Amino acid sequence: MENHGRESDARPADDGVPIERRPLDPLPYEGVWRFTAPAVDASVPQARHAVRDLLYRQGVPASPDLVHGLLLIVSELATNAVRHAALLSPTLAVEVAVGAEWVRVSVEDNHPYRPTALEADHGRTGGRGLLLVREIAREAGGVCDIEHTASGGKVVWAALPLKPAQLMP
Repeated sequence: MENHGRESDARPADDGVPIERRPLDPLPYEGVWRFTAPAVDASVPQARHAVRDLLYRQGVPASPDLVHGLLLIVSELATNAVRHAALLSPTLAVEVAVGAEWVRVSVEDNHPYRPTALEADHGRTGGRGLLLVREIAREAGGVCDIEHTASGGKVVWAALPLKPAQLMP
């Protein structure tokens, strides 16, 4: 069993001898989910809705702001895959990984081009999706990166810290 960074406290056994420390079971919302979709415009809102529904269905304790940021990241990354990779990658894959203290979303395609974040240019109406993803991740205290896959494509991902929603008194 993988240790997700949480260990139980040492506890005395019935005979007074402490039981060794062992990892706790994963939280009910922890896991990894992956789905694929055609690299077409209609897949962008479908990916966003699928991630939103997954977070809700799994009971991930995420604040509305965190969910909004994750959904915006998924939209931007899926849009980039559709606009810039569809010619060489007719499908894209969306993955959501939820740990005890973080959520990671990624979009994978089979296009070898490694995108770069453009600087803000107020005269342009597009081309700032990766810059937006990096800014959302940074503001949330998370990170994002781009990795090459074994098949020659790429995965663009962002991981944000999972801060449970604060309940109003």
